Amino acid sequence: MNDQAAHSGRLVGSASTGLRGIIQVPGDKSMSHRALLFGAMAEGETKITGLLEGEDVLRMATAVEALGAKVRRTGDGSWRVEGGPWHSADAPLDCGNSGTAARLLMGAVAGMAIEARFTGDRSLSSRPMRRVLAPLEAMGARLVDGDSDRLPLTVKGGSLNGISYRNEAASAQIKSAILLAGLHAQGEVEVIEPRPSRDHSENMLRSFGCDVESMDRHGERFIRLGERRHLKASDVEIAGDPSSAAFPLVAALITPNSEVTVRNVLLNPLRTGLFATLEEMGADIVVANRRVRDGEWVGDVTARTSRLKSVEVPAQRAPSMIDEYPILGIAAAFAHGRSIMHGLAELRVKESDRLAAIVAGLTACGVAARSEEDSLVVEGQGTAPAGGCDVTTHGDHRLAMSFLVMGQASGAPVTVDEAEMIATSFPGFADLMHSLGARIEAGA
Repeated sequence: MNDQAAHSGRLVGSASTGLRGIIQVPGDKSMSHRALLFGAMAEGETKITGLLEGEDVLRMATAVEALGAKVRRTGDGSWRVEGGPWHSADAPLDCGNSGTAARLLMGAVAGMAIEARFTGDRSLSSRPMRRVLAPLEAMGARLVDGDSDRLPLTVKGGSLNGISYRNEAASAQIKSAILLAGLHAQGEVEVIEPRPSRDHSENMLRSFGCDVESMDRHGERFIRLGERRHLKASDVEIAGDPSSAAFPLVAALITPNSEVTVRNVLLNPLRTGLFATLEEMGADIVVANRRVRDGEWVGDVTARTSRLKSVEVPAQRAPSMIDEYPILGIAAAFAHGRSIMHGLAELRVKESDRLAAIVAGLTACGVAARSEEDSLVVEGQGTAPAGGCDVTTHGDHRLAMSFLVMGQASGAPVTVDEAEMIATSFPGFADLMHSLGARIEAGA
């Protein structure tokens, strides 16, 4: 099938007779954003392989180029970034749908004596920015104009002081923005996390020559910048995105006669909460060829058709799988018993109110589901849900892919109302799934 056609308008997922194959998913989005940004801030030329060439990441590439870096594509997933003196952008930095691009760039701009105006699409313009701006302003950055919590807005940086900030939201974006601003701040820069968030920024900063100390004390994690904060170019090889790998792997678990292997998946311990949860549900899921590459764990993950049971997911696990709850909700719909997932407040401020949208989509497909404050409850019957529904995605790529996966094993096809935004994180999704035997077609 033609993936470009599949990503325009409505898509329909229909029951498959089985999914089989060995595939590789696009590079990790979190690491792709950081590789471009850190390379743009570093001295020398950074070579990147495995870069996710989705719309969100390409927005980052365009933005750092507008701020003074030299960026060029040398092949599929291969890019070179030459850092240089940053300057104020001549035009607004359009971050599209990418909260990561907007928030990390704000941190980087805040540390330099420049200013930049940030804009985004309708979805991003509705998402909160105060959570990042508050610590940056406490360090000395200024909001020149705009709403203090929504795009568009303009940030002016330079002359920053240090900060000790408690990251109650367990947000890697907040932590990363502070660390990036702190590269040019005077004084100690420290982030304290009651619950650890993904640590790609710390790992990659170290590979770019920055002193970053992480320690656990009294049940909390302390992250501090050391004295050496000047970045030097580093080659970066990016592994497959575990959030993207989740879709074909869960599809294999719920679809009869299936076995799917995803090679070269990032297995950072702060990103593998979904795999641990699926194992608790009785999933036949195996990790092989585990190895360390560029300071990150990588491996090959195989999933086979499984009879799933219900699970209760603790709130402290949420940061390690915050993007995977839509597809976990699908797995729970096929499991036997009541699944409960706690600590999901962050889902209400994603590309959509993701928690409410998961409940609405599952309910439309004949699954009893509800939200209780910041928890998701799914009543699985141990059999395939009815399906036969139209799901409103609210422009959310992960919702669209999750419900297309549901259609591979539900009683009747599942239709999603739009699919263009899938390309923001998983270009080629429909074609890759089709290569495994999935049935995903353009809807009327």
